[in-house]
Amino acid sequence: MANSLQDVVDAALTVLDTHGLEFLSMRRVAAALDVQPSALYHHVPNKQTLLALMADEILARGRRDEPTGSWDERASALCHEFRSAMLAVRDGAEVVATASAFGLGAREPEQRLVAALEGFDDDVAVSGASASVVAPVVSVLSASVSRPAAKRRTSAWRSRSRSTSSRSA
Repeated sequence: MANSLQDVVDAALTVLDTHGLEFLSMRRVAAALDVQPSALYHHVPNKQTLLALMADEILARGRRDEPTGSWDERASALCHEFRSAMLAVRDGAEVVATASAFGLGAREPEQRLVAALEGFDDDVAVSGASASVVAPVVSVLSASVSRPAAKRRTSAWRSRSRSTSSRSA
């Protein structure tokens, strides 16, 4: 049976959740689907495109009903939604931040945030919401999620370094 694009994205998210972004590769995704890596390129032209599709799927899985209330309540609810979605998958914030930084993936989250800002003072340029609100939100979330993982990697590295230096002494 042939795999669909959704199968490839789902397998990539499983690999991401199991191994983390550092060890996400086209070969691992292909192995998870029990196909040759070249088979993936029938669905996606490159890993960057796959990351963009993964970012879209991460946010789609966390999608909630459109928030109501004042513009700041709507914007806050969306930021919480995005945060929860990114935290639901290991390294999810890094994937979303990477896709966003390269201008890849759907612009739907930014569009939703811009719509949530409707009613914001007319003298403030809402058109800059992506650069002035969305990017920092994704960046802060990515940093807050990545920091514990980086700390664990650094601790593991220090541990290995100490054990290696104590053996050589």
